[in-house]
Order: sequence, then structure tokens, then C-alpha cells
Amino acid sequence: MSYEKVLQADDLIIGTKQTLKALDEGIVSEVIIAIDAEYRVIYKVEALAKTKNIPLVYVDSMKKLGKACGIEVSAAAVALKK
Repeated sequence: MSYEKVLQADDLIIGTKQTLKALDEGIVSEVIIAIDAEYRVIYKVEALAKTKNIPLVYVDSMKKLGKACGIEVSAAAVALKK
């Protein structure tokens, strides 16, 4: 389901650093995190999204998430813009 959201999204923010920046700017409607990502990579994104009451969705694979974003590498976190 969440992979489909990413495939259909017009405006994506890909990667943990970019997602953190977008969360700070308040332009995120939803965050998608890959469960197989290392905790040290995604914990800041998860904590900030919870603090800002942004919905978090979890998917099972970084590789599949990257592919759904249209990139050739894995993605630990992706944000959908408002």
C-alpha cells in the first residue's frame, strides 16, 4: 500500500537528511520508513515526525522503497510533501 503511495506521489522528499529538513520546515504530510534500516539512521526522523504529529508508515524494505522512488539505491526514509 505505501509503496503505491510513493509511486503515485508527485512531490517526494527522499533520504533521511532531506526528510529531517522538510520536517523542520513543516512541509511534510506523511513519512515512510523502511523497517530494515538501521536504527541509528532513522531514529531522528521517527522522533521528529512523532513530535510534530506527522503520520508514520512503515514498509519492509529499503531496496523496494528506493525502487518505488525511482532511484537505483536503497532509501531508509521518504516524505510526502503537503
